[in-house]
Amino acid sequence: MAKILFVMTGADHWTLADGTPHPTGFWAEEAVTPYEAFRAAGHEVVVATPGGVVPPVDKGSLAAELNGGQEGADRVAAGLAAMTELKRPVRLEDVDLADYTAVFYPGGHGPMEDLAVDAVSGRILATALESGTALGVVCHGPAALLAAVKEDGTNAFAGRRVAAFTNDEEMQAGLGDKAKWLLQDRLTEAGVDVQVGEPWAPHVVVDGNLVTGQNPASSGPLAAELLKKLG
Repeated sequence: MAKILFVMTGADHWTLADGTPHPTGFWAEEAVTPYEAFRAAGHEVVVATPGGVVPPVDKGSLAAELNGGQEGADRVAAGLAAMTELKRPVRLEDVDLADYTAVFYPGGHGPMEDLAVDAVSGRILATALESGTALGVVCHGPAALLAAVKEDGTNAFAGRRVAAFTNDEEMQAGLGDKAKWLLQDRLTEAGVDVQVGEPWAPHVVVDGNLVTGQNPASSGPLAAELLKKLG
């Protein structure tokens, strides 16, 4: 049985370009689907957030129209309720990466607010990448990669191939023109090789121990790839 660290946002809003707070958090499906896959395989999950705050769910991610209908929304809500680990997260600052076999970052716009600039999270990511620890990151989760800056000022993920929420998807979702910055652009500027797939279609990129997914539809396939790395 492996122990898997879920690093999750503690932010309940995303500050837009005009300074207004857009209510957000983590995207429910991107946490629930991998969690269920990992638990079904017999693995343990530990949730960590900056400061140990309970991670807020993006209420929009529970809407029927974003879960393929009411049945899908009910399934995600039930899965969320079953994730008791969400109610008792550990402090990210207290995490010892040596205790974990794998690390997973779900998305939602929350990571754009806090994990994108969280140095503790950045160090965990850089250490996981360098040590060969299985590392999964999905949708807006790759915003956290921006904080993985080495002592020489370069990004630890520069040159690595990743999938992440794209400019096209951000525009189609209606927030692209309101954002301070776009994830695809910022990752590219940091030297990360963003592999763009079709909008909203499953798209997973595997680069060594790093497994990344583009959007909510990619969370299930990403979890399957991460499980392969756990044997």
